[in-house]
Amino acid sequence: MTDIAICPADQIVPDTGVCALVDGQPVAVFRVGTDQFFAIDNIDPKNGANVLSRGLVGNLGDRIVVASPLYKHHFDLRTGECLENADWSVRAHKVRIEQGQVLVTLG
Repeated sequence: MTDIAICPADQIVPDTGVCALVDGQPVAVFRVGTDQFFAIDNIDPKNGANVLSRGLVGNLGDRIVVASPLYKHHFDLRTGECLENADWSVRAHKVRIEQGQVLVTLG
């Protein structure tokens, strides 16, 4: 798999997400705090909407999650697991920062 450059890391506002096309697939890329970055599929599996990058980022216990903006179910940003229904889980992708750029590799 190849790393795809998404954008400069400082262009993602802390505790928000952005959507990017990675090899033609919509991916939600999140910046948590100032130095943690995560990527999951952007499609909400409950209804097929391309919206997860617009969800609210927070914590449930020791998990960093995003809440779907439509149905409020939570996805673990490290694993893509849906906490309310494992059947709705999404893929998590590898993210790294190199020379100030966010790079994503589909997982």
